[in-house]
Amino acid sequence: MSNPIDFTLYLITDRHQVPAGRTLLATVEAALRGGVRAVQLREKDLPAAQLLPLAEKLRAITLRFDARLLINDRIDVALAVGADGVHLAGHSLPVATARSLLGPDKLIGVSTHHPGEIAAAASGGADFVTFGPVFDTPSKTVYGPPLGLDALRMACAASHLPVFALGGIKNSRLPELGGSNIHGVAVISAIIAASDPYAATDAFLTKRPR
Repeated sequence: MSNPIDFTLYLITDRHQVPAGRTLLATVEAALRGGVRAVQLREKDLPAAQLLPLAEKLRAITLRFDARLLINDRIDVALAVGADGVHLAGHSLPVATARSLLGPDKLIGVSTHHPGEIAAAASGGADFVTFGPVFDTPSKTVYGPPLGLDALRMACAASHLPVFALGGIKNSRLPELGGSNIHGVAVISAIIAASDPYAATDAFLTKRPR
C-alpha cells in the first residue's frame, strides 16, 4: 500500500532559474507561503558536500510550513536531513532497493515517460510518479519531443499511482489538463523563475485542473 499523497502541486527546484537578486531559499519560502506543500530538491550538479547544507536549510523551512521535502536521487542526503523521501529517475537505484533502504513510511516519487515505467514504479513500491514532458520545455529536451495530452490521459488511465503532469506546465495551460485524471502538476520555472513566486503558486492552486 503506497503512502497517501496529500499535495497537488509539486515544486521542483533549479537554482539556476532563480532571478538575479533572489536566493533559492527565499524563492521556496515564498512558494510555501503561497501554498506549496511538497518540494523536491533537485540540484543535480551539486556535490554532496554542498547539497547537504542546502538540504538541511530546506528541511528547516519546509518543517515550518508543514510541507514535504523530497531529495532527488540522493537517498543518503534524504536520510541525513530527515527528509520525507526521495525522487528517483531511470539512472537511480531501483525503486525496490530505495524502499528497502528508506522503509515503508518515506515517500518515493519516480520520473516516468511511458506507461510501462509507471507500472514498474508501482511494482517496486513507489508512491507517485511524474509523467512527461507533456508540453515542450527546454529542461526536458533530452527526452525528445513532448509526449502530449493523449499520452498523459492514457498514462493516468493505466496507473494505480497518483500521476503528476510535468514539462512545460504553466498556469495558462492548466485548462488543457482538465479531464486527464492527473493527481496534480509538477513545476519548475513557472514558480522558480517567476517574478512573484507567492502569486504564481496561489494561481496554480486556485486554477488547478479538475
